[in-house]
Amino acid sequence: MLFDIDGTLIRRAGPHHREALVKAIRRTAGVETTTEGVPVAGMLDRDILATMMARAGMSAGAIRKAMPAVVQRAQSIYVRSAPDLARKVCPGVRRTLLRLERRGAVIGLVTGNLSRIGWKKMERAGLRPYFRFGAFAELAKDRAGLVRFAIRHARRQRWIGRDARISLIGDHPNDVRAARANGIRSIAVATGLAGIDELQAQAPDVILPDLRSLALEMLF
Repeated sequence: MLFDIDGTLIRRAGPHHREALVKAIRRTAGVETTTEGVPVAGMLDRDILATMMARAGMSAGAIRKAMPAVVQRAQSIYVRSAPDLARKVCPGVRRTLLRLERRGAVIGLVTGNLSRIGWKKMERAGLRPYFRFGAFAELAKDRAGLVRFAIRHARRQRWIGRDARISLIGDHPNDVRAARANGIRSIAVATGLAGIDELQAQAPDVILPDLRSLALEMLF
């Protein structure tokens, strides 16, 4: 079982993540940027950072040169400033994770968050113990690549076999497309910014208002 984070596991997590990206660019590259006008939902953090720097007038070469340091700084800033997210967990999430854990499912993250940011969110939400591994923004160029990385990693570790049933639960059309690109089951939940109609247009295998409506039989 693979889960997206923002809009799927937690929502309304505050401005701290975006602020970390802005401050990292300012302190590392010395330019002022903003996430305003950047369609951050469904994007990978590295793409968000690159878009912000490009809009601030930085050249492609300057962005590539600055990116490693910006990525490290953004994570350090967020880890120090992350708020308590225990009350930001989406409906039905804790129950679903507990039931999957009891069933012996291998549970991982597939998220556009950078790794330290993603794990910190799970820690602050009280969800960290459920997740065995994760695929994060620095590990692939797009969300489909992250799903591919997660599946390959789970197989290399021999946590799952070639015939394992795999599902991706997410709140954005990009999650549905990434699942389809990897030939796995897609579960769309309308707990993020995308509405039911927008998600339905991508023809997910299952679409739900939130995870309270999820039956485990939908996943396997």
